[in-house]
Amino acid sequence: MPSPTPPRPTTKAVIPVAGMGTRFLPATKAVPKELLPVVDRPALQYIVEEAARAGLGEVLMVTGRNKGTIEDFFDRTPELETALEAKGDQARLASVHESTDVAQVFFVRQGEARGLGHAVLQAAAFVGDEAFAVLLGDDLIDARDHLLEQMLAVQAEHGGAVIALLDVGAENISKYGAVAVEDATVSGEATGDDVFRVTGLVEKPPADEAPSSLAIIGRYVLPPEVFEAIRQTPPGRGGEIQLTDALLRLVEDGVPVHGVVFSGRRYDTGDKLDYLKAVVRLAVEREDLGPAFAPWLREFAADLDGKGASPA
Repeated sequence: MPSPTPPRPTTKAVIPVAGMGTRFLPATKAVPKELLPVVDRPALQYIVEEAARAGLGEVLMVTGRNKGTIEDFFDRTPELETALEAKGDQARLASVHESTDVAQVFFVRQGEARGLGHAVLQAAAFVGDEAFAVLLGDDLIDARDHLLEQMLAVQAEHGGAVIALLDVGAENISKYGAVAVEDATVSGEATGDDVFRVTGLVEKPPADEAPSSLAIIGRYVLPPEVFEAIRQTPPGRGGEIQLTDALLRLVEDGVPVHGVVFSGRRYDTGDKLDYLKAVVRLAVEREDLGPAFAPWLREFAADLDGKGASPA
């Protein structure tokens, strides 16, 4: 009897970018929120770089109306490149090449915004019958924390779906999808952060009804079976097709779903205040900016303290 064919390594990532970015109006009237700069690179470039570091060299972006500038950003710019080369500006030329060379990027239009589950469903033809990753653009994971790599390892070991979890406390869980998990952590060489078997999921529950304080954050590794689960999932909270509801269907169908509890550095660029914090934190750690920026920031914070105010 022939031995079973080992699972193919995951090589594809899906990044939904069809949202309107209303929390960042009026800037997002003309600029997609995914292209708002975090220091000097769009948030979306950080996400694509994260996928590439994890070995996911094929990236599909699920776009919507007025998102053509995202395609332009990941395209070549011969005129700009020629001008920089003529000036001998190799540093800026290299930074321009980074955005186009980091991965092979494809695009598909969602057409109608019907929720995250519906956005993921648009990737079915691109993914085929392979496992794939979904990365949401509001969550930046520090390059030093290999969350996605760990999730891919857990999926390769256990199959099914793997979701990233963060303990946000009972007071914040109503803003997120929440999960119920088995008490015991999952054993195996793939685990670094705690890994649990997920037994239930619910989208944005009231705090007193939440199964735990573990929230789903914007990283998923999903099996191709999720597409049929999404097709069978009716609109849920907000009248949208929720990916959380489709994952619950997988659990109910006996497909293993595991959660990796993340304990590293995460920057939320979907909220104005957290976006500003992310810019400051990343700028301070930059070799080219930190040595000058950090002392200025200390002086600025000390001046605030002297006036009776203190930064959060």
